[in-house]
Amino acid sequence: YLKISKLALAFAIIHSKPPGKSCKEYTEHLAKTVSEQDFGWKSKVEVLEAEVLRLRQELLLSKICPRFCLENGKPNASAEILLDQECLNPMSYSSQLEDSGCDVSNDCTSEFLGIASDFHQSEHNVDTSKCWVERIPPLNLCCASKEESLTAPVQFLQHLLEIRKLSEGGILQADFTELENDSFTVCNSVSRLLDGLTIFYNSPKFPVSNFLNEAVCVLISLITDSKLSNHVLKKCFKKLEEFKKNLIQIILRNSSVNRFQALHAVSHTLVLLGRNNILLRNSLVSLLLREVRQFAEQLLQAHQIDAMYDITQYENIFPLCMILEQLLQNETEDSNVSSSHYDGEEKMTFLKNLDQIILHLSDEFPLFSLYLWRVSVLLNSAQIQ
Repeated sequence: YLKISKLALAFAIIHSKPPGKSCKEYTEHLAKTVSEQDFGWKSKVEVLEAEVLRLRQELLLSKICPRFCLENGKPNASAEILLDQECLNPMSYSSQLEDSGCDVSNDCTSEFLGIASDFHQSEHNVDTSKCWVERIPPLNLCCASKEESLTAPVQFLQHLLEIRKLSEGGILQADFTELENDSFTVCNSVSRLLDGLTIFYNSPKFPVSNFLNEAVCVLISLITDSKLSNHVLKKCFKKLEEFKKNLIQIILRNSSVNRFQALHAVSHTLVLLGRNNILLRNSLVSLLLREVRQFAEQLLQAHQIDAMYDITQYENIFPLCMILEQLLQNETEDSNVSSSHYDGEEKMTFLKNLDQIILHLSDEFPLFSLYLWRVSVLLNSAQIQ
């Protein structure tokens, strides 16, 4: 049936082609016309899907807390009054990175990229007798295309966090069991947030806008919140795993000259994800160990047969080693984050024959060998203690 259909279509094209055009040119013209029509329908469908998601977000928020209803994407008057009564701690975004190529100032980068960690730390420093809530600055709906995909999920998740903080302080009555009844809205919002961040990290522009840093802060707040993190991790764990894998590949494959500033931003996001949740940390450590081990084995093989190796990948492997070191060091020092030491299959595979690899690479690649040794020491720290 398929062959007959294709033959009939071919005859129809031949018989209907205008004079002066070949069959190939006419076929390409018809294909282009059809694809443009499909693109138009797809764009309309995407707009309608986004509108449906926005309505579902508003409905879910109204079910969780009727007093915190939304009007045109903003809290109503009563919600604004409730927010004004709270302890507000607005974030400062005065520090902006400049594209300085390979030479990145540690002070400037740490100040800028530490916004999310400072935000998380400040939450613990506030007097627990007062209900702390993050006051969200108005979002610009006419933002760049990369930010447009983040606007709706960030707004929804921000309002969800606001309700959570207000209910924790006893100011609002909220029913978070509704999250179980409508997991699609939360999952879709988190997925869109992760997809939007991935698009930015694939082709970042500096200085980074305040809104994109705000999106990272929202993501970290979700996975650290005592109630919301369970819903997010339970429903979106696979998406978070995919997000981490994408960020790791962005680090490894980036070959631009001025890439080190962007790699540092991606690395910082990965560290924040792993540092604030045990499940995410353990899976991230496994992913990083696998990538570092595979590269070490490839580098050893190339060194033994005196073959060429990818110098760009060699340079990019160091951010992964730094992330590993920070996560493993954080595990041994911070009892709040690590209730149990990492002891996975990737750890055993990584440590197997590691001494021989370090021995053969130490003369030609001393810095990489040193990082391998430091990681192995941190992996064995539990047994040493």
